[in-house]
Amino acid sequence: MISEDTKQKIIAFRDSRDWKKYHNGKDLAISISLEASELLECYQWSADDVNRTSKIKDIKDELADVLIYCEMFADYYGFDLNEIINAKLIKNLEKYPEGKMIDLKNK
Repeated sequence: MISEDTKQKIIAFRDSRDWKKYHNGKDLAISISLEASELLECYQWSADDVNRTSKIKDIKDELADVLIYCEMFADYYGFDLNEIINAKLIKNLEKYPEGKMIDLKNK
């Protein structure tokens, strides 16, 4: 998970440029999606090279962009990422218990 120090660096970077005034839930959600699309673009036309070893630097950069926007999104709403991820993991454990096969045809 993102350390408290890294969170503070993200927020300080944003605030030192006075960008917070442009951040709202909608625009941050759009930004997360756009950055995730840029991450996906690293795999476009990859054929059998599913690991894209030649693109690792780009993959890291795009993943970092996604996570930075996720942190700013969480900050906007006052969400604690550890808390909401753990809550979702609990839901997933209940929904998908170990050993239970998922029947996608009947979903």
